Amino acid sequence: MPAGPGDAKKGANLFKTRCAQCHTVDKDGGNKVGPALHGLFGRKTGSVAGYAYTDANKQKGITWTDETLFTYLENPKKYIPGTKMAFGGLKKDKDRNDLITFLKESTA
Repeated sequence: MPAGPGDAKKGANLFKTRCAQCHTVDKDGGNKVGPALHGLFGRKTGSVAGYAYTDANKQKGITWTDETLFTYLENPKKYIPGTKMAFGGLKKDKDRNDLITFLKESTA
């Protein structure tokens, strides 16, 4: 299953349990252990002001879209070797689509 529509409510729960300890989605949320995700879609990797990215993140050079995020969230360390993101990934396509749908709504 490729990137596609998901359930934002289920995605919100996934964000709360798997992502919120390190990331914020609110406009004024700021960086935590991980970079702020507000404005994520259409942004280049490694470009949030004030966040100390690894060189791997800065040099990846991709723009975050549904498709790139779908692949990244399956296995972040495989997609960007050298990232400091400790998250192991979401193996289920449905979970990734739910999370992406939530992120699209909450980070715009």
